[in-house]
Amino acid sequence: MKENAKILIGDDSILARQQLKDVIALYLDSPVFIEAANGKEAVSKYEEEKPDLTFLDIVMPVRDGILATLEITKKDKDAKIIIVSSIGTQKQLTAAVQAGAIDFVQKPVKDELIQQLLVKYLGGE
Repeated sequence: MKENAKILIGDDSILARQQLKDVIALYLDSPVFIEAANGKEAVSKYEEEKPDLTFLDIVMPVRDGILATLEITKKDKDAKIIIVSSIGTQKQLTAAVQAGAIDFVQKPVKDELIQQLLVKYLGGE
């Protein structure tokens, strides 16, 4: 898989960001993590850093993950955004996909699922 992949994690929970970083670090060589505590910050960090893969929580202050996804994908139609949320209703899943998200992960995240997503979207075996 891609070395030094840039991974943006947008979640208002420091713990949730750390858990996701820990799981991703198991499977990627030297990932570069970019963190955002809210949707607005996620959008500006995305624009600055152009990450290879983005994980966004739906429920965040200032701007939620769906609005952030919409803003990012308007500017970059090739953005790879995965929504990570504990409140995944069908309505929100549909809204996230319509906004441009490429996948959806239920919290708490499972290591194997994250590994599959990294392989799927960053290449590798």
